[in-house]
Amino acid sequence: MEENMELSERTITRAIVERFFQKFLEHTAVDVAIVGAGPSGLVAATYLARAGRKVAVFERKLSIGGGMWGGGMMFNEIVVQEEARALLEEFGVRTVEYEQGYYTADAIESVTAICARAMKEGAKIFNCMTVEDVVIREGRVTGLVITWSPVEMTGLHVDPLTIMSKSVIDCTGHDTEVLRVIERKADIHFDTPTGKIMGERSMWAEIAEKKTLENTREICPGVYVAGMSANAAFGGPRMGPIFGGMLLSGRKAAEMILKEKEQD
Repeated sequence: MEENMELSERTITRAIVERFFQKFLEHTAVDVAIVGAGPSGLVAATYLARAGRKVAVFERKLSIGGGMWGGGMMFNEIVVQEEARALLEEFGVRTVEYEQGYYTADAIESVTAICARAMKEGAKIFNCMTVEDVVIREGRVTGLVITWSPVEMTGLHVDPLTIMSKSVIDCTGHDTEVLRVIERKADIHFDTPTGKIMGERSMWAEIAEKKTLENTREICPGVYVAGMSANAAFGGPRMGPIFGGMLLSGRKAAEMILKEKEQD
């Protein structure tokens, strides 16, 4: 660094704006758009990007990590089972056995390690962005309609922009935000017993962990559900601060998309 170099506010501003718009423009068309940067979304992004897919993750909040960030009731520890422990350790997250079959991990370490790996593999995360609509062509979801989260929060009448995508994963958790837009606006039936969003049921960790993985699938043409979105879509119970099913669900969603594209 040169001595006595003067910092220019104009240069700092230009650097941020130019670099951001370069990143954004490169991701106006992607292979996979993931909505929600919680554990399932970040894990899915990692495996997809590692396989060479162009991946963008859109998170409505300023922070990433979803429910994992706060652990259980803001006690920033999480619990996982054996298979998920192996996945966490693959990401470099340290785990400690609590009892047979139960492992704990620091919630902050878990989120930051998974997010860092997703970014290093090539996924891009756009925070403070909300999905307010989808693009549908011939009965298939082919893109997302996005706006800044503060615009939505303040109710400003500002037109959104569009991201085109070959596949979408709804990882928005309990709210199933992408599915609710589709249900409200499109004549598309979901691959659920009712053809609609069935809604989340009360806490039952054992069943919820199994159902999270079981319900991870393509729910309508072009859209997959993972994590708590999968349970909420199919009427499964919530699981609370055990995150094994969420992590494994993200991996499963990525594997399903990769397998589908190999068969095309």
